[in-house]
Amino acid sequence: MRKAPVRFQQFNKTYPRIAEAYENLAAECQKAGPLNEREKVLVKLGIAIGLGVEGSVRSQIRKSLDAGLKPEEIHQAFLLSILTIGFPHMMAALTWADDILDKEAAPK
Repeated sequence: MRKAPVRFQQFNKTYPRIAEAYENLAAECQKAGPLNEREKVLVKLGIAIGLGVEGSVRSQIRKSLDAGLKPEEIHQAFLLSILTIGFPHMMAALTWADDILDKEAAPK
């Protein structure tokens, strides 16, 4: 599992009760239906792409990789968004994703 972004860590430290309540809500939502982990990650990635919120897209890319999705599978989620959110919005979100995917593919 990847380390949470510094800003998220700071929020959790400053507001521990809110962070705990949020984590509890997230855990309950995860258990609320029959979707498997990969399906849940793809749904959340699609929502992040549609919202066009950079931090959310980046977070969901990291979670997608942690769930074992391949870059090709992640890219397809972006391609599927073109008809719903439009090409320019998809391209912006894809740029954020590729920032992370390119770093993952770089030799270490």
